[in-house]
Amino acid sequence: MAERTDVVFVDGVRTPYGRAGEKGMFWNTRADDLVVKAMIGLLERNTSLPKDRIDDVAIAATTQQGDQGLTLGRTAALLAGLPTSVPGYAIDRMCAGAMTSVTTIAGGIAFGAYDVGIAGGVEHMGRHPMGFGADPNPRFLAEKLVSAEALNMGDTAERIHDRFPHLTKERADRYAMHSQQKAFAAYEAGKIQPDLISVATRNENGWGLATRDEALRPETTLEGLAALKTPFRSHGRVTAGNSSGLNDGATASIIASADAAKEFGLTTKMRMVSFAFAGVEPEIMGIGPVPSTEKALRKAGLSITDIGLFELNEAFAVQVLSFLDHFGLDDEDTRVNLWGGAIAMGHPLASSGVRLMIQLAAQFAEHPEVRYGLTAMCIGLGQGGSVIWENPNFTGAK
Repeated sequence: MAERTDVVFVDGVRTPYGRAGEKGMFWNTRADDLVVKAMIGLLERNTSLPKDRIDDVAIAATTQQGDQGLTLGRTAALLAGLPTSVPGYAIDRMCAGAMTSVTTIAGGIAFGAYDVGIAGGVEHMGRHPMGFGADPNPRFLAEKLVSAEALNMGDTAERIHDRFPHLTKERADRYAMHSQQKAFAAYEAGKIQPDLISVATRNENGWGLATRDEALRPETTLEGLAALKTPFRSHGRVTAGNSSGLNDGATASIIASADAAKEFGLTTKMRMVSFAFAGVEPEIMGIGPVPSTEKALRKAGLSITDIGLFELNEAFAVQVLSFLDHFGLDDEDTRVNLWGGAIAMGHPLASSGVRLMIQLAAQFAEHPEVRYGLTAMCIGLGQGGSVIWENPNFTGAK
């Protein structure tokens, strides 16, 4: 059998993330325009890549209707000015849409079918709330394949608290506060801005420019978090403060073979080592990254101690805590989400997987002593996704 082709993460960008709804900065912006803006920004940063050599475009969205419908990868490719010869398609794996776009393009590269692809995702949760218009098969509930709570992500987070009582609300609130503090510090230090593509916005006051995430709350305190309502359960533990919000935003990345990156003079920010997806009980979907990470580590021949940087999607604080506890990591482990996460920045579902990769790639550049990093996330309906990456800047552990 021929050797597998090396797959590399060349570059990635995203729009700022807005709050969903009429008061959000992207309320009057189309979803497809968000991802097209990200793609154009990405291509403008990588002008040595001939556009006609892009083999495919995979763009994810969870609610594929309206301005998130019509085979997004193809429509976005045309709107972004790619030649008509470049095909495209759409992907849906709920929160892991963009992650799956990357791994699907990567699989085509590893097989030898592709040299270069664009992978990303978009979610306009203001226009398209999660599950809007869906018609779940009644057998799901009638035959008890899943409980009704499994279809509500907040309820699944409460179920993790139930199953693991040591994952207390106080721990979740403290983790959330630190996420806000780290994200604000990263912005203050200019860590996030280099990979943001500004987007023109419009509201009743006229035109504006979105240049940073809208939901940041650096003033967050434990006292403030403790006082928030628990919308999913009376006297529950999951609140708006220790969860990601409802958001709008898009991501885009260039994935290539190592040979193609060299041929076109492209950067190599990360090398893909392995990836894995796994299923768990839908009622506790938040633990999904545990088995998917174990599977990815096994495929790579690595252990959790080999991972020097973690980018974990913070759908809910308790979900991240369950991952950390399983692998014996401290709640405040300095290798985890160095610049904060979705609790602070936002989680426009299908876009978020590439945001994790963008931040890990930037951290790799700052940490040549780290060889391997992990991007991982939970996925609705009981799944987890994990990708292990190698740092091309690695110079040996300190």
